[in-house]
Amino acid sequence: MSFELRNVVKHYPSRGETVRAIDGISLKIEGGEFVALYGPSGSGKTTLLMLAAGLLAPDSGSVLFDERDVGAMSDRESATYRLRDVGFVFQSFHLMPAATAVDNALIKLPLLGYTVHEARQKATVWLERVGLGDRLDHLPEQLSIGQRQRVAIARALVGKPNLLLADEPTGNLDSTRTRETLELLRGICHERCVPGVLVTHDPDAVGFVDRVVNLRGGVLTEGPGINTTIW
Repeated sequence: MSFELRNVVKHYPSRGETVRAIDGISLKIEGGEFVALYGPSGSGKTTLLMLAAGLLAPDSGSVLFDERDVGAMSDRESATYRLRDVGFVFQSFHLMPAATAVDNALIKLPLLGYTVHEARQKATVWLERVGLGDRLDHLPEQLSIGQRQRVAIARALVGKPNLLLADEPTGNLDSTRTRETLELLRGICHERCVPGVLVTHDPDAVGFVDRVVNLRGGVLTEGPGINTTIW
């Protein structure tokens, strides 16, 4: 499987001007490749992830996953694509406040055909992998910001996604958890041979990826803006 952008454009009107968030980007990420999308805030990184997830449609160009045109999908097809194929770690978590950590993590699984018991078992395994085995029944308000972030990471991974999208997944983690999380995400991409995109502005994070792509002013450049050391 691979993920590809072909001459993708996404602009926004803002106060009588046009914000060129994505301005003719072409990029291909192969299965098994974990790529960092690096750039300052407001450079279009999150817009690119939203396009990849089918949450936004491009103004022009093509967004392709496994040779399927994501931008041309119907609403139903797009929802199925996000359910079955996409693991999205949102920067703002999007946890349900009245649901426990384990219930937040398993939210997709019943829709994928798992029983409640199976879903809870699988979610528990992933929460344990991110260090939250003792917080399964805690509500989001009972968790620290970093713990909420780890719940969001477990939720993205529990369904074995075919495309991994992570929007600043370590922004609220300490250095040890940051390293563990990035090693986990990279390992999943390598082991399952799925493409992964890490959005970050943390220069330390790029040491955990296979390739760095710099995004500034809606335009991509590959190296030498950041020196990457793999493994």
